Amino acid sequence: MLLVGGTHGDELASISIVFKWMHTLEKHHSGLFHWHVSPLMNPDGALQPEHNRLNAHGVDLNRNFLTPNDDGSALEYWDSRTSRNPRRYPGDSPLSEPETQWLKQEIEQFKPDVIISVHAPYSLVDYDAPNRNNAPERIGYLYKNLMGTYPGSLGNYAGMHLGIPVITLELPHAGIMPNQGQISHLWTDLIRWLIKNL
Repeated sequence: MLLVGGTHGDELASISIVFKWMHTLEKHHSGLFHWHVSPLMNPDGALQPEHNRLNAHGVDLNRNFLTPNDDGSALEYWDSRTSRNPRRYPGDSPLSEPETQWLKQEIEQFKPDVIISVHAPYSLVDYDAPNRNNAPERIGYLYKNLMGTYPGSLGNYAGMHLGIPVITLELPHAGIMPNQGQISHLWTDLIRWLIKNL
């Protein structure tokens, strides 16, 4: 399993909860799964005095992945569908950023069966894979709401192109942590889904 938090540096709850789950893995690792964990994919954005969604180059890392047969679709989407929103800038070209290059390499070398990506603040479970019928109906207090895939997103790249299921957990708040019971319930439901579906 590949667990990733902090893709957007201003989603601090996504970073903190992954660190909490790392402590859970240290205490109660059952040996059922082998984990690689990246609690903070975007240190540039998170470690600024004013936390920033983007990395140091002003790129939204979750729009900078390779899209199959890419013909500039992420830039075109950014221009036409987001009105060039600077918070959604995909970079000049796919994989232009060291963070996305690293995660691509990690996926290629580790070959995860599932990728769990933690974000905020939409309060939902998203799922990207060729077969979306396996999407979890809920994880903890987060319920399924499939948002679709976007050019340059991790879900599009890993889920749709590589066929590795990507579960995106969107916490309700970027700066407010779930309570301890909610954190535990999210983790327990996630592990149950993995056991049932792998």
